Amino acid sequence: MATDLAGAAGNDPDGFPDLRHFFAPRRVALVGATEDLSKFGGRCMRQTLDFGYTGAIYPVNPRRTEVFGLQCHGSIADLPEVPDHVGIVLPATAVPQALEDCAARGVPYATVFSSGFGELGTDAGRAMQQRIVRLAREGGVRLMGPNCNGMINFVDGFALTSTATIQGPRRPAGDIAVVSQSGGAGQVNVMWRAQQAGLGISYQVSCGNAADLDLIDYAWFMVESPATRVVLMLVERLADGEKLRRLAARAHALGKSIAMVKVGRTEAGSRAAASHTGAITGADDVCDAALRQMGIVRVDDCNELYETAMLLRQGRTVAGRGAAATSISGGNLVMVADLGASLGLDWPEYAPQTRECLAQALPGFGSATNPTDLTAAAIGQDGAYERAARAILADPAIDVMIPVLTIASTSDIRTIGRVAAASEKLVPILWTGCASDDPELRPETLVAEGQAVYRDAMACLKAVRRVMDHGEWQRRQGEAPAVRPPGTDAAAARRLLAPAGGMLSEHQSKALLACYGLPLTKEYLARSVDEAVHCAARLGGPVVLKVQSADIPHKTEADAIRVGVQGDAAVAAAHRDILRAATQYCPQARIDGVLVQEMITDAREMLLGVSQDATFGPVLTIGLGGIHVEVFKDVVFRMAPLSAAEARRAIMELRSAALLREVRGQPAADIDALVDCVVRVSWLAADLRDSLAELDINPLCVLPDGQGVRVVDALAVPRR
Repeated sequence: MATDLAGAAGNDPDGFPDLRHFFAPRRVALVGATEDLSKFGGRCMRQTLDFGYTGAIYPVNPRRTEVFGLQCHGSIADLPEVPDHVGIVLPATAVPQALEDCAARGVPYATVFSSGFGELGTDAGRAMQQRIVRLAREGGVRLMGPNCNGMINFVDGFALTSTATIQGPRRPAGDIAVVSQSGGAGQVNVMWRAQQAGLGISYQVSCGNAADLDLIDYAWFMVESPATRVVLMLVERLADGEKLRRLAARAHALGKSIAMVKVGRTEAGSRAAASHTGAITGADDVCDAALRQMGIVRVDDCNELYETAMLLRQGRTVAGRGAAATSISGGNLVMVADLGASLGLDWPEYAPQTRECLAQALPGFGSATNPTDLTAAAIGQDGAYERAARAILADPAIDVMIPVLTIASTSDIRTIGRVAAASEKLVPILWTGCASDDPELRPETLVAEGQAVYRDAMACLKAVRRVMDHGEWQRRQGEAPAVRPPGTDAAAARRLLAPAGGMLSEHQSKALLACYGLPLTKEYLARSVDEAVHCAARLGGPVVLKVQSADIPHKTEADAIRVGVQGDAAVAAAHRDILRAATQYCPQARIDGVLVQEMITDAREMLLGVSQDATFGPVLTIGLGGIHVEVFKDVVFRMAPLSAAEARRAIMELRSAALLREVRGQPAADIDALVDCVVRVSWLAADLRDSLAELDINPLCVLPDGQGVRVVDALAVPRR
């Protein structure tokens, strides 16, 4: 009965588990089975039977001899053969023994429905969860749960769950898979609602605490399955960003898509927050950036998951942001145009040839503007919808066409459906009304046939925008990959970090950056007034003096920096003032000296930082620099390392990116040099992920085009 999944999970080089017999077991047992439908074990047993499972089913309960007409066994040891998958519905304290029994019989998979583990948030609950995971792993059992609501396989006809969403005749299998930690949200808000909308489900998992097997393990199986085109993930927590990246890459390689709702706003983890980067990096911002970089479509709510899946499952790559809409309802078109523009959709003018075709197709009553008002005169005109739609879809400026239907004839509705099915471009249908001559023809009918049909404009347009963004990501996958720039020395950088007991001073931090070829300001470390005067003279012109101490990361707050200092007397006075201010600010500070630095003028100030995210690892922060970074927080995030194209794209995403171009007579900044700097720091972040906690380059001064960049200030924090 199991689906043929040659080459499925477990046979791949990434080491994901083989879950074929988890999803489609030949034999299944339920420990804690009962006929009492008021109990979880009764409902779960009933659903497994009613779902049409054709393999062997073994109820296990020492207090019963029969359950729903099946012989009931006293223990796993008493079973006549080894089940592939065992469900466990017992009090938490009895679960360890059940897992030991499974291990003794060589059971490969177990689902622990029971609660009373890590979800309690207590030491006892966490200890109990650690215990069952240890027992399972020592016994060779892969574990789903605990505190879960099981799984459903519509492809092979197997369900091990208590959910009421599958009561009644089994729905036909489809091409959408759903995985979540939550049972209610995953099985009702996503799976059941998707089915109500006309979509078919291939697999669904509600994995609870995910103490052993996790969301990504199940999603990998779903992606590998020929039955699945789109995987929908409702995620409360992500533990392994690298594993998720491998999943996303595999999905893309197979021409499949992943959409995700990531709920919760958790802290990125404890950090010193000594740098600006640490102060402005939020866990959800990082997650959002990581998902976009991986090509995972992030949406905001459960309904958006299946609404976006309607378009993703069609497998069409959107070439741009050009949208068009047609309708006999001018009011609907105005609303669609306004909402679409607010979401970033473009409504380009039609090409002359398109306008001519529309004029011929709709003589005397149509409008050749975009969106296109067919007017009520199109009602009953044979082929009016089709002629207009085909003319618009042939326009090279149009990437997506949205037919807006209100109350229309079956003929017109079916015609639009045929046009949508035959089009290489995306044709989501916004149908706000009904069929005038067939009450049985509903939106879900068309969805089941492969169309994307929406009842509300905003839902339609948000799905379109998501798929446009995904199309942009897909087009970028042909770009050159990240390539290590010349002049990087990771070994030397690690040697500099190894002896550090805490934060590095600016001078030490810049030595670290020099290992990666970053251009630094000309500067000298002076340990006396005389040295400071001598160094300033060597540099010539006005200079900057600032205290050097790992204990004073923010020199401005300590009033331990002087700018534009010129002349021997002024340099000597500045040196004394800086040391006095630093001592007053932090009497215990270890002071290495005073840095005497060339003064950079006529430059744009940027921020470039590195932080470590608990899930996604080294994160690069790029943004507007200077003293206002924490106020404006004009930053973007990327996972390291970066290609030059991705670095440039990240820079151009900033709201302040326009300031880097030529503005009011001010020359353009050296963006190429900035891109090179970003790439170099991204490799530093990737190479030193195990030894560098945080890095802050602020300001990074970008000089006029052709003159490069200079690292003016830097702060590095080793990992302890």
